[in-house]
Amino acid sequence: MRIWALTALLIATPAAAQTKSPINDDAIKTFLEKGEEVESRTDGDLNGDGQIDTVLVGRGEETRTVKVLLQTRSPVDIDLTPVGTLKLDSYPLGPADVVIAKGVLKITDLVGGTTAVNSVYRYRLVPGAKPRMRLIGLDATLYSRTYAHDGSEISWNLLTGDYITREMKLNKKGGEAAYDPIIEKKSKKPSKPLYMEDSPDPNELLGWGEK
Repeated sequence: MRIWALTALLIATPAAAQTKSPINDDAIKTFLEKGEEVESRTDGDLNGDGQIDTVLVGRGEETRTVKVLLQTRSPVDIDLTPVGTLKLDSYPLGPADVVIAKGVLKITDLVGGTTAVNSVYRYRLVPGAKPRMRLIGLDATLYSRTYAHDGSEISWNLLTGDYITREMKLNKKGGEAAYDPIIEKKSKKPSKPLYMEDSPDPNELLGWGEK
């Protein structure tokens, strides 16, 4: 999508000086899926080019969609290019937390009810003629918000293939901790490059809902 901007504005605010995206909220909304409203918007530099990119989270009655929009500019206009899309659970316990730091996009999402799953996705932009967001890490924790059952965790580094599973047992010995010390197992789970659209379902990795 191309967004026209005044040359004078671009001269007055060079890319190196930008700390906030020059793209207004109305222009960003055109990237929402049908029926969605803005849940959150996060701006930051994903590829170190000094341009401020945008991560948009849209929410509808039965959908939630993350769109990653890369900004490029010329002396007369600004382009926003979608480089990644992620479908999130439709019923969160709050807005997704989105952070862009040192070229890494981190999305934390908490969903469920009394049994909840907290997921943390990490992505990095793969440059090229068609840049894309690659999944580099995924952590997920399943637990009881009312301490009614045991929990579990997975942690997957897709760059090294390191895969960790943890069993969390309810603490029946008293004290402030909800769960006893975690039983941890380490293994390898190599993978071909997975892009944002191919991100696995944390529930499936945790084995939740299979029984």
